[in-house]
Order: sequence, then C-alpha cells, then structure tokens
Amino acid sequence: MVREVSMFGGRAVMVNEKMIVSAGKTGDLLARVDPDCHDKLIERPEAARATMGADRDMGPGWNNVSAESVRDGETLAFWVETALDFNRP
Repeated sequence: MVREVSMFGGRAVMVNEKMIVSAGKTGDLLARVDPDCHDKLIERPEAARATMGADRDMGPGWNNVSAESVRDGETLAFWVETALDFNRP
C-alpha cells in the first residue's frame, strides 16, 4: 500500500507504513536508507546526513538530498529506489 502523509515538515511517501522519502518545503528530499550504507551514500555530492533543526542529527540511515540534485530525474530515481530497497517488506 502506498500513501502520502505530512511528516518532517514536508510530504512523505509511505510504502506499507514505512517512510521511503519525504519532500521538504525547500525542494530537498529526506531519504530513509540502510544505515549500513549511510557513510558510502553521504559521499555523493548531493547528499548529507539529515538533521532535525539546526543541531539534532537524525543518525545513520537518514540522508538529506539537495533540492538542485533531485530536479534531475536520474538522481531522484536513484534515491527513491535506494530508499525503497531498504524499506521493502
């Protein structure tokens, strides 16, 4: 089941009640990914460790992807697929 909900100050896509990604108000993307892959994924130029507010680290597996990069369909598809792979039932 796929649905859209308000979450983290944006609109999140949920698959089987698990958040896959959330589009932020500024166009950035919050992606829930495998924590074991977190360090490798934040090496990508468009990615950073996600924070809540100015100083609360969300921890491994929560990546913020820049608004500029997700305008490119290929980059957006990469992050959605990566999040979906981790969160598949």
